[in-house]
Amino acid sequence: MSQPPANNRPLIQLTGYRANFDRGASALVEAAWVLCKFCFFFPRLPFPSAWRVWLLRRFGAAIGRGVVIRAAVNVTHPWRLAIGDHVWIGEEVWIHNLAPVTIGSNVCLSQRAFLCAASHDFRRESFDLVLKPIVVESHAWVAAGSLVLPGVTVGEGALVCGGSVVCQDVPPRASVRGNPAE
Repeated sequence: MSQPPANNRPLIQLTGYRANFDRGASALVEAAWVLCKFCFFFPRLPFPSAWRVWLLRRFGAAIGRGVVIRAAVNVTHPWRLAIGDHVWIGEEVWIHNLAPVTIGSNVCLSQRAFLCAASHDFRRESFDLVLKPIVVESHAWVAAGSLVLPGVTVGEGALVCGGSVVCQDVPPRASVRGNPAE
């Protein structure tokens, strides 16, 4: 016989889980986007960054001038993405933007950074989807392998050191590191 958890948090029951939320586009548009990702974003072929920027714009992303998007970048919903001018997005960055993600100008998202604007409420048995926007303000650097969680704002000129897990807002010009990032 299993014991109840010591913290009395309900156990997750996925049998009745419904992932119903506004995807922001039709199923046909989303399917077309997935096809484009597999052809032009995921391969490590030397497609010009300008092609990726052009495709993201065609699918509704607001993207400024001088943006570089390297190979193997994964954007879940381009229609919920806004990027300023002169931004660098490194290889294998994942922008899981079920909620809006806004990236200011002169921002660097280094290799394998993960911006995750969605999670689940683990305190409820129903495991409800939780969507909160992410903002990375101008002149910030999210270094390689860092995770930025839902609802976080990375302040202007802030540095998120490599491999950090950011659970709360980062003040302007601050440097944070670790898990959780402090």
